[in-house]
Amino acid sequence: MYDKPLAAVSGPSADEISRWTDRYFLKTKATIGRFGDKTVTYAIFMRRPIIFTPRPMVEWLKRMARERGVEFQIELNYQEGDWVGAGEPLVYLTGSFYHLVDLETLYLQKLGACCVAAYNAYTMSCDLPKSAFIAMDARHCAGIEMEELMAYAAAVGSEAAKRDKGAVGFIGTSNDATAPYFGLKQGLGTMPHGLIGYAGSTLRAAEMFVEMFPDENLVILSDFFGREITDALEVCRRFPDRAAEGRVSVRLDTHGGRFLEGLGPQRSYAVLEKYAPMAFRLYRNETELRYLTGTGVSAAAVYHVREALNQAGFGKVKIVCSSGFNVEKCRVMAYAEAPIDVIGTGSYLPDRWTETYATADIVTYDGVPRVKVGREFLLKKRGVVDAAD
Repeated sequence: MYDKPLAAVSGPSADEISRWTDRYFLKTKATIGRFGDKTVTYAIFMRRPIIFTPRPMVEWLKRMARERGVEFQIELNYQEGDWVGAGEPLVYLTGSFYHLVDLETLYLQKLGACCVAAYNAYTMSCDLPKSAFIAMDARHCAGIEMEELMAYAAAVGSEAAKRDKGAVGFIGTSNDATAPYFGLKQGLGTMPHGLIGYAGSTLRAAEMFVEMFPDENLVILSDFFGREITDALEVCRRFPDRAAEGRVSVRLDTHGGRFLEGLGPQRSYAVLEKYAPMAFRLYRNETELRYLTGTGVSAAAVYHVREALNQAGFGKVKIVCSSGFNVEKCRVMAYAEAPIDVIGTGSYLPDRWTETYATADIVTYDGVPRVKVGREFLLKKRGVVDAAD
């Protein structure tokens, strides 16, 4: 099991289950109550490759068992953080049919999306092993329970990438509540665009930040006025000691409606041809080409800013990138070898929600194997890991 602290497991208490579960499970529970209980085993699986992230589901099930005064046997076929192929039985869950049947809706909610988000975080971290990531998914989540689950998933996927590829991975998140998953007490971040608009200039916003938080590193958000390089250099010259110490970063967040300062189609091609010519031989579609040389935060844009900083004597100033850094964009940045120090992203969230659906099928009743036709593969048990370990 993943050993970093897990916040209080979200979700309804035992006496609230009936309001949130699917109605046909309640009717089934009533039927079992009249005609007699059985001990059943569920096999839980997903239809796509994932990074196994069961702990939120497991801890919630344990809480339900305690509140109901019963015991559930939870057998994990894989360790948390393992890569698992499509269709493989992930968990065998055994216990009273009466006490398990109405929990299915809610425990599946805590598994599927986590496993896919962890897979995405793992893939992104492996593709860019030298770049640090910050989980900035909170604003994209449908409520704080999802926010908690997604941040935890990023932490699990990141730990797996560290293990398998020696990646830097996700170093933190944007809020305090989920920071402990990354070994921190507080979230990471400096300023939004609104502070720059309030200050009237990028430089003045930076000055305000330094005055308010003198001990923190400064991250310049430089795209508000469309002068990513001009404003970044102005701030670096205002704080040369910080810049020389590596305590200043430039965050690129240029939206897809325009090119970063100093770039256009031809100039972007020229920059990438200079620094990463092999990238042109690797792209496979128009979307990937846009990530290389198009509008917004492209690989060419990153190289362009890195070049400007170096030429101005600010070689220790880091580059932070945001704006749509999903699995595909990270892959493109990887084969362009873009010099990105940190990526802030919420785009590890599943982009096709249908892929997050976990399924639970009963495979034994009172120890007798019985499963619907076509799901016989769920009966093939592998070595299991006790969820209590």
